[in-house]
Amino acid sequence: MARKHSKHDPYGDSHREDAPPAPPALCWLCGRPTGKTIIWHHPVPKSRGGRDVVPMHSICQQTLTANFSNSELQRHGLNVEGLLANPNICKFVDWVANKDPDFTATIAKKQR
Repeated sequence: MARKHSKHDPYGDSHREDAPPAPPALCWLCGRPTGKTIIWHHPVPKSRGGRDVVPMHSICQQTLTANFSNSELQRHGLNVEGLLANPNICKFVDWVANKDPDFTATIAKKQR
């Protein structure tokens, strides 16, 4: 019968230091701490050559895709201030500011 743990396990529980947990990542769009679920969003869509990813809430990512096309997102790039200038996005960020990090809701369809 095989052992579950080695006698000489260098990574055993007895050798671990109690490190403080890392602070949660902040959402790229709304600036709130992320919850249990983090969406890694491409500000510039992959189809447009984007490689960078940023942490976001799923509701924030859904709002972006509902309000902007891929070409519009490509034009804004990593400039979140340009996205926040949109009245729909500004209104959304003000609304979601006091919600729980794991808050989700149904997002309206794309407004084009």
